[in-house]
Amino acid sequence: MVARLQIAFPMTEPVRLAKRLAEMLSCSRREAELYIAGGWVTVDGQIVEEPQFKVSQQQIELDPQATLTPLEPVTILLHQPVALDSAAVQQLIRADTRSADDLSGIRPLKHHFAKLSPTLPLESNASGLLVFTQDYRVTRKLTDDAATVEQEYIVEVSGELAPAGLKQLNHGLSFNGRLLPPIKVSWQSENRLRFALKGPQPGQIAHMCESVGLEVLSMKRIRLGRVAMAKLPVGEWRYLGAGERF
Repeated sequence: MVARLQIAFPMTEPVRLAKRLAEMLSCSRREAELYIAGGWVTVDGQIVEEPQFKVSQQQIELDPQATLTPLEPVTILLHQPVALDSAAVQQLIRADTRSADDLSGIRPLKHHFAKLSPTLPLESNASGLLVFTQDYRVTRKLTDDAATVEQEYIVEVSGELAPAGLKQLNHGLSFNGRLLPPIKVSWQSENRLRFALKGPQPGQIAHMCESVGLEVLSMKRIRLGRVAMAKLPVGEWRYLGAGERF
């Protein structure tokens, strides 16, 4: 890529940044738009990602690392706090709430925060891993094929487990008039259970616990398919890495 490019133009009527950049680089308007949308162009030292941004005599620079790679859809993993409505949850996805431990290597762009679709929403009393995506393949996997994706929860409970209750939790209980398929339930500590199950219905885990003498105090989803929340802090998010698959 060429070195950082900056050109001063004489006083003119304001024009679209994409038009001005195309003139500067002797490239097509489409190529100029890709540079701008990719976050590679600054106007007076500030990154501008809108090709329609109007400029006149400002200093325009193209980053030496700039590429013409089209923008790829992104998927965002959020550690949702408990008891937030959908609007409040989406407001948590901002540049300043990105986890410092995000190792995806993806450069945050304004485009990444637009047209994000939530998938597999959490119950109102649950916290943990929530996925927002621009990628139709992820939407299809977590929505259309939701019944095949294993979800893992850590469930804090109180009460006294009924005799053979753990065996019943693994298989033998019904919900909404239907026998539940076998799932994996085990103790993580004296008051925490681990549930690994596919296609859980709202209220199912609480009903299962009540059926064996336990009351659910809290639920946290820690995994969807092969993607774990791991140590992602509450209220923060990271990008799904290129090698990660649900």
